Amino acid sequence: MTLPARGTAAARALSRDTAGGSGTGRGPAPNGLDKAPPTGLICGVDEAGRGPLAGPVVAAAVILDPAHPIAGLDDSKVLSAKKREALYVQICEHALAFCIAEASVEEIDTLNILQATMLAMRRAVEGLALTPELAQIDGNRCPPLAIPAQAIIGGDALVPAISAASILAKVTRDRQLVELHQAHPQYGFDVHAGYGTARHMQALEQHGPCVHHRRSFAPVRKAWARLEAGGPRPSAAAESQAIAAAGILPVKDVTASVSTAAETLVAVPSTHQSTAQATPDAELECAAAKPSAAKLDKPDDKLAQASLF
Repeated sequence: MTLPARGTAAARALSRDTAGGSGTGRGPAPNGLDKAPPTGLICGVDEAGRGPLAGPVVAAAVILDPAHPIAGLDDSKVLSAKKREALYVQICEHALAFCIAEASVEEIDTLNILQATMLAMRRAVEGLALTPELAQIDGNRCPPLAIPAQAIIGGDALVPAISAASILAKVTRDRQLVELHQAHPQYGFDVHAGYGTARHMQALEQHGPCVHHRRSFAPVRKAWARLEAGGPRPSAAAESQAIAAAGILPVKDVTASVSTAAETLVAVPSTHQSTAQATPDAELECAAAKPSAAKLDKPDDKLAQASLF
């Protein structure tokens, strides 16, 4: 799985975190929604994969085309897998621009899951081929951006562009975990997408963690402790052979750091963008849509997270 990163958006202003009350952006409104939304380009941003014990956290940014509305957009978690896949194709075909980005397991363990999520969102916004006037973020806080940002609690069910981003992020991450399952079938990644289900916890107990598990999460940390105490230890050679057989690309090395005083992400790796048509198996997708151009780069059971850390 390859990592996206630096986009074409020029730095024009300090980011505004309206949820935290800092900056000079718009003040918070109910659910973070403004009474008079801006008239320029707006991108919706959402993530998938904050809670799982394994795999990257994926974020997407989408600028919808008002001339091509997409029916059925909603929070990805309330849609069936079949409906998400169908909407994924429509979003990629009709959006003015979109970008799907991620933060790796290594970055999650280094930065913490919150900051890694902010990093993935930042990569998605900066990977857009068009520069929006405003980024609308699902949740209660915004990543540091070069454009104004607005946090909207429950935005994935309220704002179509955020719903679209939610769908792109979830479909992409679900596909990635299906790939991981091919290399590590003992964990059942294709069923639970890395979440801490009973089956997953049993597999951790029986087989120990693999390289794609997040060591900073308590159940994985405990599983590594069992390994160090002489518990089950997966063969490194067997893992390497399985990964090679599945054709899974290694995550690229990324230089990233966090200013602990300001909790500001200060490094973003390089990215690629494309408007060329390719296959539906993309690991990174950033595209700008034009009326006559091909636009597709390659086409929870959520748990309470208090026990994860």
